[in-house]
Amino acid sequence: MNKLVLIDGNNVVYRAFFALPLLSNNQGMYTNAVYGFTMMLMRVIEEEKPTHLLVAFDAGKTTFRHATYKEYKGGRQKTPPELSQQFPLVHELLDAMGIQRYELDNYEADDIVGTLAREASSNGFNVRIVTGDKDYLQLVDQGVRVSLIRKGITDTVDYDIEKVRERYGINPREVIDLKGLMGDASDNIPGVPGVGEKTAIKLLKQFQTVEGVYEHIEQVSGKKLKEKLETNREQALLSKQIATIDRESPLEISPEECSYTHEFTSKLRDLFNELGFHSLLEKIDVTDSDEPQTDKKDIAVQTVTHFKSDQLVSPSALILQMLDENYHYADITGIAVSNKTGTYFIETQHALKDDAFREWLEDPKMKKVLLDSKSAEVALNWRGLMLHGAAFDVRLAAYLIDPSEAGQDLALLANKRGISNVETDEAFYGKGAKQKIPEGNGQAQHLGKKAAALLQLEPKLIQELIENKQRELLFELELPLAHVLAKMEYTGIKTSSETLKAMGEELDRTLEIIEHDIYSMAGVTFNINSPKQLGEILFEKLQLPPIKKTKTGYSTAADVLEKLRGRHEIIDKILDYRQLGKLKSTYVEGLLKVINPETGRVHTVYNQALTQTGRLSSTDPNLQNIPIRLEEGRKIRKAFLPSEEGWQIFSADYSQIELRVLAHIADDENLKEAFLENMDIHTKTAMDVFGVAEDEVTPLMRRHAKAVNFGIVYGISDYGLSQNLGITRKEAAQFIEQYLKSYPGVHQYMRTIVQKAKTEGYVTTLLNRRRYLPEINSRNFNRRSFAERTAMNTPIQGSAADVIKQAMIHMDQRIQEEKLQTRMLLQVHDELIFEVPEHELDIMNRIVPEVMEHAIELRVPLKVECSYGPTWYDAK
Repeated sequence: MNKLVLIDGNNVVYRAFFALPLLSNNQGMYTNAVYGFTMMLMRVIEEEKPTHLLVAFDAGKTTFRHATYKEYKGGRQKTPPELSQQFPLVHELLDAMGIQRYELDNYEADDIVGTLAREASSNGFNVRIVTGDKDYLQLVDQGVRVSLIRKGITDTVDYDIEKVRERYGINPREVIDLKGLMGDASDNIPGVPGVGEKTAIKLLKQFQTVEGVYEHIEQVSGKKLKEKLETNREQALLSKQIATIDRESPLEISPEECSYTHEFTSKLRDLFNELGFHSLLEKIDVTDSDEPQTDKKDIAVQTVTHFKSDQLVSPSALILQMLDENYHYADITGIAVSNKTGTYFIETQHALKDDAFREWLEDPKMKKVLLDSKSAEVALNWRGLMLHGAAFDVRLAAYLIDPSEAGQDLALLANKRGISNVETDEAFYGKGAKQKIPEGNGQAQHLGKKAAALLQLEPKLIQELIENKQRELLFELELPLAHVLAKMEYTGIKTSSETLKAMGEELDRTLEIIEHDIYSMAGVTFNINSPKQLGEILFEKLQLPPIKKTKTGYSTAADVLEKLRGRHEIIDKILDYRQLGKLKSTYVEGLLKVINPETGRVHTVYNQALTQTGRLSSTDPNLQNIPIRLEEGRKIRKAFLPSEEGWQIFSADYSQIELRVLAHIADDENLKEAFLENMDIHTKTAMDVFGVAEDEVTPLMRRHAKAVNFGIVYGISDYGLSQNLGITRKEAAQFIEQYLKSYPGVHQYMRTIVQKAKTEGYVTTLLNRRRYLPEINSRNFNRRSFAERTAMNTPIQGSAADVIKQAMIHMDQRIQEEKLQTRMLLQVHDELIFEVPEHELDIMNRIVPEVMEHAIELRVPLKVECSYGPTWYDAK
């Protein structure tokens, strides 16, 4: 039997807009209504499997009903522009899905749906109507049911004739009379004032229609009700007329013309990619006749136990499959290679023993395309194999094109670019504890498809990089850096478990003393780590003012305790207790767990394709986040040592790199002067802002200047500055105003970069790294303000990240050129850490500033401060 699904487009899109947060794609187009509508549409298609499908829309603001009643829908608020701009996208979506859409001048969507439902059901169709508008219940009939959306876009209730009777006690056609009597505030239909749903239903059960009520008005019980009905007779009949869906609308489309094939085209895939609907891409199977159908089928994957030399050619794609994210310790479950000679799968145990494979891996002339070159290089290093010739890295390329795609599965990256035969790892292997390698040769096919996809992706991604002016960013910065980071990760840094254990014991003693002090101050012992018990002590026993409450009691969060500083001596003790406790558990005990028992070193993982700014981050363990404000935290660095006797840990730290980058980008004369004259920048700022000579700058003035120097590039507000400095908002506002007058170039930069972001939807660093800012034009003040601050800061922070990355590449090259034994070990924000033999310290003191200070030439000089010592702690 033919099945026709009719959807009230305006209603569902409207509901989707308000059900979902304000989403947008990387071009800044709002997409939440489109996304919600698409999810609903795909769910309906999957559940109903319709043979025919149509989405009806209102054609305009006025209809034939306005001629009868001018105030029809008069109380409705103006459609938000964030919603109205999404309707063309919904229309485009329907066209791409091959779904009929229809609108008719002077009529509404419900008239179109009503007419088609009547025609279709009379011709033997099974009809389902999807809407959130209860008015449609009047259309329920034999073969016609209404799926009424109750909440959001997925919670629906199906109404057939019996369900309408069960819910309202009346027949579907009498829903029109119900509206006539009770009205409808959403459509500004007046009805009879004072008559609600209960009363209206009672009247209809007795008299069936509005006309029946008035024909038997004398039989209506209740004097007041009778008066209301008599007074509003014309209004009730008019309301019924307006609420009646026209089932005889002059449509130029028939149910038969709404046929639906269920085919998803490349046009839809491209639109999903443009809108950023990556999660929905997995749910469609593109079947365009103009696309190679091999995309959808299994490819020929040959399983081998060893390679013939003529099977390993250049270029080739290489997949090393690891299920654990920490590739230092993960098993390689299988290896695939794809090139012009074919696609091959080889089990790891065979590959590691294969001389042809080893020679190919280590040949730099053999170009290799990889998903993640750094993880592949490190994993192979641990198994005694070297990887050379890594010529393209798909993950890095995709990350540069759009940082929001960081870490996406290869299948999603491929699908976005028209390669739709790759399955996600999660779909194939499972997730979390349920991960496993399926039996049979499924893995060979899965990895073969992944390898083949890498080869197809390379030219597509290179073209996108060229369009973004980012080709050099990949090939001259990020790809060479991946090799440098791989060496650093594999080398690791020697870590003394004895030192860490001694620190743990020392922290235990300190914590015990603080614990006793807290009990003494509280006058009772309790569990300091229990927020409930701590809250009772602070806010009931000690009568401190409660700042914030939660569902479970008083909040004892860090921000609450900070506001209570000075009110009782116990607060400082509790904060110290927490900091030292975290230091012990996270860093002392945490580091002890990750020291490699074979190397005696910690091997961190550098996330190269993660942050929106381009900065590196460190995990497993995070060596960039060791707290150094507390002396106890700084002491953690004593556990990091050189790996050779008589060597030193050498530290090279960029001085005020972000402010120097700001001086370059803003081209501000006053700011440049400070760095060109080698002045203390905070003293210089204090001189300019306060209008005093250098010898008149007080420590307080310098502290205030320092706060605004570092805060200004983050778009700090007068409130934020007042909180930092403990001054009034008025004073902070005056300070910021004076700063911007003193540094007009900075002020101009801030205005220009925000305007650029509003126009283009993104900002760039000195080396063309992009960050998209979809919220930059948001009507929501908080979202827009955050995006504006991000627009100001990203070119600064991102360019600083580019500088140190370039410095790392140049330092690695220089160490090789000088044939030094020195090893680069760590990158921590603006600092590079090396281990250096004693006899190479002089040359490192000479070449490190030489290289790092000229990594990228700016309008102001870069400055590097070097130091060394027997541990990382002593090197600072």
